[in-house]
Amino acid sequence: MREAKPKMHAPAPLLPILLDDLCFEAGGQKLIQGVNLQFDPGPPTIILGPNGAGKSLLLRLCHGLLKPTAGRVIWQGSAAKNRDVLRFGQAMVFQKPVLLRRSVLANVQFPLKLRGLNRTARHARAMAALERVGLVGLAQRPARVLSGGEQQRLALARAWTLSPQILFMDEPTANLDPAATRQVENIVDGIVRDGTKVVMTTHDLGQARRLAGDVIFLHRGRVTERTAATEFFRAPRSEAAQAFLNGDLTW
Repeated sequence: MREAKPKMHAPAPLLPILLDDLCFEAGGQKLIQGVNLQFDPGPPTIILGPNGAGKSLLLRLCHGLLKPTAGRVIWQGSAAKNRDVLRFGQAMVFQKPVLLRRSVLANVQFPLKLRGLNRTARHARAMAALERVGLVGLAQRPARVLSGGEQQRLALARAWTLSPQILFMDEPTANLDPAATRQVENIVDGIVRDGTKVVMTTHDLGQARRLAGDVIFLHRGRVTERTAATEFFRAPRSEAAQAFLNGDLTW
């Protein structure tokens, strides 16, 4: 008898996430200052801003890799007190993928093992994820010999296989050529269609236009505006965002 496919989404929601007066300091500098935001289910949220604005820091604070020096990250869903749900209900993909010194398949299976799936279920789900991202033919290859684009697709497969309720992505196509970038964007579209909320940083304005439902603009660690993507690109409300879109240097 075929084993029933385990449900990977939490039975109760984690979202929305509330950032309550979030601050982060390092070396005596205020890098994130008084950020108040809420992330709800829905289309991707793209975070834009110049280098040093605090985009990556903000994602790491949301994901729990860093602790704020003031303020709170509040998971408001009814499952938020469940430690395992918080652990597996969210994921993060970095600009440079963090990969195990194992095969492509083993990299995807690893979080499923931590989740408690048996070997048969892990293999089936991991292979399905690799097929989705076009890497099933490389399943037995060492992950670290893959090209940059292949490694990023592997990182996305590993995140996707857990069906996270929210996926944080930090400049996932920054070092990729246009063809590899398009492949990653197609994968992101699939993840969004499966119901995952994507919160992503990018410097690629074309990519932001293609993917964003709404845009958050950061400048000097502060949110200067948040608005629907179409409205942001048509008429940004802050001077810093307008300068950014014009290609001017913002300090």
